[in-house]
Amino acid sequence: MLRFLARRVALTIPVLMGVATLVFSLIHLIPGDPAQAMLGEAASPQDVAELRTRLGLDRPLLEQYGTFLKDVVRGDLGQSIRTSRPVAAMILERMPATIELAAAAMLVAIVMALPLGIMAAVWRGTALDHGAMTLALLGVSIPNFWLGPLLALIFAVELGWLPVSGRGTLANLVLPALSLGAALSAILARMTRATLLEELREQYVVAARARGASRARALLRHAFRNSLVPIVTLLGLQLGALLTGAVITETIFSWPGIGRLLIQSIGFRDYPLVQGCILLIAVTYVAVNLATDLVYGLIDPRIRYE
Repeated sequence: MLRFLARRVALTIPVLMGVATLVFSLIHLIPGDPAQAMLGEAASPQDVAELRTRLGLDRPLLEQYGTFLKDVVRGDLGQSIRTSRPVAAMILERMPATIELAAAAMLVAIVMALPLGIMAAVWRGTALDHGAMTLALLGVSIPNFWLGPLLALIFAVELGWLPVSGRGTLANLVLPALSLGAALSAILARMTRATLLEELREQYVVAARARGASRARALLRHAFRNSLVPIVTLLGLQLGALLTGAVITETIFSWPGIGRLLIQSIGFRDYPLVQGCILLIAVTYVAVNLATDLVYGLIDPRIRYE
């Protein structure tokens, strides 16, 4: 297991280097002078020169790159242009809200999708199967930027049951979590049905039933367990998106997370903060994929020994 873990961690190092290089290139890909772009056309030449010195843009490119890598390793992402606060501190303030929303959306997706997918596979071809897959198709088809305002209009404006924005109570969490988790639950339900149907056709399920295992035991202990690898793959990929890509949902419901911080920093042309948010998003994807690889080894020992 330790060799498996070490091999997976070693494979992430070049990816992280590539991510850091792309994020560093962000500020240098801005057309014209990045300092001028941040301050606007009305800024004085003296202010532009001071900002260039502050950001280190007046130094050679390779020297800037080396300094950037060393600062990232130390957790120093620079200072916000707008607030003059450390970027890392601003991101850490928003992380709990994003993690809370992502966890709630993931819980909504799992609670809705797994039972729906299992029932659709067990009763394949019945009205239950067709109804479940129709709901899943609707969930995939409805875009997040439309579903969020629709839920807000129905449950917050018309019915008055839930608040439309803010954070702090469970009621504030319901609408953003439903909006964010609906599409994932639809995809997850279809994946669960497809993978479980493949496993139910295998001979080991028939053999388990022949040995006296109940239908539920053969389904959950054998077939469902062996169908977990593609399901975990999907959950791992979607968790990265939920943790860092909920830009639309956080903006619609004024949720104070990383996605909303990224939109605000783009609006204020606060490029050090934009760099920090994008770097966090990329590193989160890499970390979640690494964790998913490790879960593979726990679910199926054959993967660990390959």
